Amino acid sequence: MLTSYGDISPAVAASGSVEMLKRGQPFLVIQQFGQSKPLGKNQTNTQKFRRYERLAAAITPLTEGVTPTGSSPTKTDYTATLQQFGDYLELTDVIADLHTDPILTEYSAMIGEQAALTVETVAFGKLKAGSGVTRANGSARTDINTPLTLNLQRRAIRGFKRQLARPFTTKISSTPSFGTEGVLPSYIGLIHPDLENTVRALPGFKDVVDYGGGSVYESELGSVENVRYVTSTVFEAWADGGGDKAGSGTTMVSTTGSKADVYPVIYLAPDAFGVVPLKGKNAIAPIVMNPNTPRGGDPIGQRGSVGWKTYFTAVILNQSWMHRCEVAAEEL
Repeated sequence: MLTSYGDISPAVAASGSVEMLKRGQPFLVIQQFGQSKPLGKNQTNTQKFRRYERLAAAITPLTEGVTPTGSSPTKTDYTATLQQFGDYLELTDVIADLHTDPILTEYSAMIGEQAALTVETVAFGKLKAGSGVTRANGSARTDINTPLTLNLQRRAIRGFKRQLARPFTTKISSTPSFGTEGVLPSYIGLIHPDLENTVRALPGFKDVVDYGGGSVYESELGSVENVRYVTSTVFEAWADGGGDKAGSGTTMVSTTGSKADVYPVIYLAPDAFGVVPLKGKNAIAPIVMNPNTPRGGDPIGQRGSVGWKTYFTAVILNQSWMHRCEVAAEEL
């Protein structure tokens, strides 16, 4: 990763990086559930993830004095090429000299949130392209106009168990640094806030306030059986992607008022996907160019900027350990 920080020192840049990540942290929902493999600076732009496949049961009885043939491990490698993302806000000398607000602090907070939102959106784009899908009704996305049900959830989790997908038992700490905390064994459901009322109405729903202690995920809504639901506006619907909004007898949310919006509900087990995460002080490079500093193309220092750059990638590691249910949301 580049280490050019414009008009601020590396020490100040590192401090600013951590602060930006704190401001952006509420957006980092998906990052909690991926296999994390940070990539340090001065390394390749390709990250490798590896999975060793399970061994078959050794059901042949041993023969006295005869060494068995033995097994050979089978591994599957996944590689993902990092992409660079970034943006900036322009800061003029007039704003810096005359504005009454701490504009540099506010700009830093804004770009920190933008950086987190960017990588979260990129990761979600990877996840919603997974091959495993169940639709609430019909045979195509354009048919969908019914909501999420408990049976849809159970069908997805039954598939996980058939593939020996274990539940989550730890979570990444909600700080810019790495660390894990223990959680009750569970699978994860990622939903848009438009589906909150539907999930709350599912039989057996338990709100996070009723957990009785223990760790809670960022933006967690509650649980239904062995699934904990986490919300984010990043998990957007396909606008008007379904059937008639009132065709099922219950009116569904629609962007234009005709066809139902179709929402992905993504169920996850551990190690279903991998990320190079936006965490740690070296994960994002803040770049500040102060106004009132003459430089090429700006001989009297009228312009400056506050920007960021980062590298990020996400990759599906096991299609059998993630599943997408496509549903509609009931209109209130």
